[in-house]
Amino acid sequence: MREAVEQEGKLINEMRLCFLSRGENESLARLAVAGFIAPLDPTMDVLDDIRTAVSEAVTNAIVHGYEGNTDEIIYVSAFLYEREDLSRLLRVDVEDTGTGIEDVKKAMEPLYTTVPGGERAGMGFAFMEAFTDRLEVKSESQKGTCVSMWKELTEPEACVNGE
Repeated sequence: MREAVEQEGKLINEMRLCFLSRGENESLARLAVAGFIAPLDPTMDVLDDIRTAVSEAVTNAIVHGYEGNTDEIIYVSAFLYEREDLSRLLRVDVEDTGTGIEDVKKAMEPLYTTVPGGERAGMGFAFMEAFTDRLEVKSESQKGTCVSMWKELTEPEACVNGE
């Protein structure tokens, strides 16, 4: 994923985390990414958006990617970029090496779920899209899925005007 660096701006910081695919580790991922951007003093709305998106991505990896197997690894990477206009951009990748998604386009449709009749609402990707500025999903059957999410952390105008 490093090839995206040139497109996003200058890479100024990054974080990598891996943990077992257990439900209790979903909060670890949310807190780690929030802590990673905390020095930028983001608004509570931005923090909430990022935490929600990360939570949904990790939960999808646990429930769908690994089908509840708690002995697999989930990888979370966060990248902070600075652009020429001094705005800041966060990219978070949540990756698993599980079952993969056969039809990403269909899986991203609201209310679609591979666990019919269960307690899953099929809104994970819809929430990720709603709470981030850009969402990209790459997946290969039986090889895993990488969900990449981008979030603007500072507005260019605010940076230029010194606010």
